[in-house]
Amino acid sequence: MTVAGIDLGGTKCEVRLFDEDWSEVARHRAPTPKSYKDLVATVVDQARWAEAEAGMAVPVGVGAAGLINPKTGLALTANLPATDHPFPTHLNTALGRPITYVNDCRALGLSEAIFGAGRGHDTVMSLIIGTGIGGGIVVKQSLLQGPTLTGGEFGHIAAPAHIVSRYRLPIHRCGCGRQGCIETYVAGPGLSLLAEHLTGQNLSPPEIAARRMGDMARVWKVWTSLAAEMIHGLTLTVDPDVIVLGGGLSRIDGVIEDITAAAQDAQIGDFLAAKLVLAQGGDASGARGAAYAAWQETQND
Repeated sequence: MTVAGIDLGGTKCEVRLFDEDWSEVARHRAPTPKSYKDLVATVVDQARWAEAEAGMAVPVGVGAAGLINPKTGLALTANLPATDHPFPTHLNTALGRPITYVNDCRALGLSEAIFGAGRGHDTVMSLIIGTGIGGGIVVKQSLLQGPTLTGGEFGHIAAPAHIVSRYRLPIHRCGCGRQGCIETYVAGPGLSLLAEHLTGQNLSPPEIAARRMGDMARVWKVWTSLAAEMIHGLTLTVDPDVIVLGGGLSRIDGVIEDITAAAQDAQIGDFLAAKLVLAQGGDASGARGAAYAAWQETQND
C-alpha cells in the first residue's frame, strides 16, 4: 500500500508519499501559484508525480485551509486563489479520478489522533493557533464531520463578553465577515493587537512572549484568559480525552502550562480542565492526515 498526501498552503504545495507503515518514503515541493488555473494544475501535477514515484495510481488526499460549501461546492479560502471556485470538483476532473479534500486543521487532527500526541485516545480535538485558529474532532480514529462542513472552525466562536468588557477590548471585524470572533484576539495577529491596545506597543507574538514576565505580563494574562475560555467552551461541548495544540503560537516555550493554568481557572468549580498536549507530527502532520483520510475512503468503498 502506498498513499499520497498533499499539504497545500499559501506558499507551498508539497506532496508526501507514505508506505504501508505510514513512513514517509518521498516528497516533492512546488510553489503555490497565484492564479486559480495554475493552482489546479500544480496540485494535479503533484498527484501525478506521486503516482509516477509509486509506479501506480495511489489514493491522494489534499489538506488545505478554508471551507467547501456543501450546498454549492464552492471554496472559501483566505490564502489560496480558489474562493468561489468548485476547487475539489476541478481537481477530480483534471486528474480523472477522485481526490480526497480535507481542511488542513482537520487533517492535522486526524494525523495526531492516529500517529501523534492523541494516539490511543478515543476522542481527540486539534486546535491550531497560528495566523488563524481552527481545529477538528476525531472520534475513534475518524473525523467528525456534519452537514455544514463548518465544524472545527473554532476561531469563529464569539469572544467571551466578560473579558472583552473587563479590559475594554475593541471589537474587531473578522476575515469571515463576522465581528468579535475569538480568532481576532487569540490568533497571532490578535495577540499583537492586544499588546497594542493594552500597552500602545506594536510587537510580534514572539516578542510579547519573551517579555511576558515583564512589561507584557498583563497582555499575556489577557491572552491566556481568552484562550482558556475557548478551551473551556470546547471542553463543555465535547469533553475530549485530549486537545492537541498546533500552529506557531503553540511552540512558544511554556504556553501549554500557561493556558492549562488559565483553563483550570475558567473551569466550573474544581472540575478538571481538558488535557492539553503539543502536536508531535511536525510539518508532516497535514500531509499524513490528508493521506490517511484518502486511505480511509478506499476502505469504505
